[in-house]
Amino acid sequence: MKAKGMQATTDKLDILAIAAHPDDVELSCAGTLMVHVQMGHRVGILDLTAGELGTRGTPELRAAEAKKATEIMGITVRENAGLPDGFFLNEREHQLRIIPFIRYFQPDIVLTNAERDRHPDHGRAAELVETSCFLSGLRKIETHWKGHPQQAWRPRHIWHFIQDEYLDPDFIVDISAVMEKKLEAIKAFSSQFLADPKEEIQTYISTPEFFEQLIYRAKMLGRMIGTAYGEGFTSRKKLGVSHIKLFL
Repeated sequence: MKAKGMQATTDKLDILAIAAHPDDVELSCAGTLMVHVQMGHRVGILDLTAGELGTRGTPELRAAEAKKATEIMGITVRENAGLPDGFFLNEREHQLRIIPFIRYFQPDIVLTNAERDRHPDHGRAAELVETSCFLSGLRKIETHWKGHPQQAWRPRHIWHFIQDEYLDPDFIVDISAVMEKKLEAIKAFSSQFLADPKEEIQTYISTPEFFEQLIYRAKMLGRMIGTAYGEGFTSRKKLGVSHIKLFL
């Protein structure tokens, strides 16, 4: 326990979702996060960028939308690493921007972007997060949080959500009980999704067809495990279970 007046150097989470853009988490793993919040786990989100290159909206508007979505999901911890949208790299400068967050939140599980996807930021974020999580466990890399030295920390698991491009999941989470809340959280990003058809500026994700595809994907993944809705994840490591009754 820290002494009175001292700055806390950790804020332990069970799960930290790290994503390239505000709304990536809502689209891809909001249901999984909410399921675990309801189970009593500590869950947080780290957006790597402000999504400033998005055709619609502004960084300020997207930050307000992210705040609203976070409240809908019942998540109390959300940060932004401030990396440059479209131009972040899996290299030393940007790794050292992310490692302090990993060490501060000490997540056991990290959920992050798809390893391969339509948007080039997603696959690049997947590599950046994988590398940063590994480097975060090296004691000789020195980082600080608000002026205080940090201890090394490496998450036990890193799992990648599935985004626009379909990838065969290694496991699927039943999100049937929170699907309506997931859709509500996505709709909080009104600058990005379900735009008025009369608006001049439209994008790939602003159409009703894109939103319908999200619902169809969740139904398809749910059907694969015998539930109404699901979210899928891939893993670079083989997954093990302590007993087979963990499965649905």
